Amino acid sequence: MSNTQPTKNTAKTLRHTLTSSSLWSWLQKIILFIVFSLVVNHLATRDSFFGGDSYRFPIEGFLSSIALCIFIGIIAELNFKYYKKKHFCKKVESVTILRFMASNLGYITLLYIPLSIAINILAGGQTEFYYLLIGLLITLLLSFILIALTYAHNIYNLYKLSIKDAEITIESSGKTTKLTYENIACFYSENKIVYTVQNDGSVIHTDFTLNELEEKINDQLFFRVNRQMIIHKDAVGQIEKIENGKLRIWLKSVIENDAIAEINISRYRRKAFMDWFQ
Repeated sequence: MSNTQPTKNTAKTLRHTLTSSSLWSWLQKIILFIVFSLVVNHLATRDSFFGGDSYRFPIEGFLSSIALCIFIGIIAELNFKYYKKKHFCKKVESVTILRFMASNLGYITLLYIPLSIAINILAGGQTEFYYLLIGLLITLLLSFILIALTYAHNIYNLYKLSIKDAEITIESSGKTTKLTYENIACFYSENKIVYTVQNDGSVIHTDFTLNELEEKINDQLFFRVNRQMIIHKDAVGQIEKIENGKLRIWLKSVIENDAIAEINISRYRRKAFMDWFQ
């Protein structure tokens, strides 16, 4: 096994890749915000309808909506990270999803009211309860739709993750061994036999194929790097960018088999791996 330690350039490359992925995620959200704002503002008044004689692009409303969408997006993102860590990591069910949505609307309400009053005062107007209530209700309705569109895919992925077992039963020559995911470093195939490598370095051969294991295990913790191997996220010791857009991965020192300690990931699998690893 290689004992090469991560270099500063490797660390910078990894940080850059993770940052780029995060920026792409936010770019997707901003695109959704822009499309959402365009649709809403073009449906708001008759003058904003396409094809009308009095059509005028709703620039003021559009810019205001973009600012509001970003404000709502920041609240929802922070709240989603909290729910992912505290609740969705354990179980994703309708009650938890409703609490997530309700808490978002609650935070928006708490911030909307004082901000609206402050803006009205600065503008020299008077705050009327009726208009404040109507504005709040419309904002909450649009916020609910926007947050649902933004996080539906994320929540669905977490739901798929939550319904998988946190441990796996290994069948080996008539013997049954139950292992928790956190104790597994990787699975690898050699001479048509699939082996399970534990974190302490011990190896168990299994009666599964890698394809069967891939269907059973937690796909947030495990990744199929190639036809011969599935690795656990915590077993990754070093990542290096190499020629032709490939990645080279070194597993941690508990993996004593030199043949599996160093793994190359093709450029076609690189993005999928980095999306998983972050």
